[in-house]
Amino acid sequence: MLSLTIPARRRTIGLLEVGRILPFAQRRMVGPFVFLDHMGPLQFPPNVPRDTDVRPHPHIGLSTVTYLFEGDRPS
Repeated sequence: MLSLTIPARRRTIGLLEVGRILPFAQRRMVGPFVFLDHMGPLQFPPNVPRDTDVRPHPHIGLSTVTYLFEGDRPS
């Protein structure tokens, strides 16, 4: 049974805007450094460099995992 629906909050990360689901104050069992963001769909304009990335994270030792469910990169 679903006990809580978490609405996405808009956040800007570098050049990207995402809908942030986690962290969420009412779900404290998930650590503060676990982020679940949703992005897209989006179309990058032609002048955005291919190496566009989010800015470096200020904490040492953190890694990111990105799941691409749908889409492609320009040829």
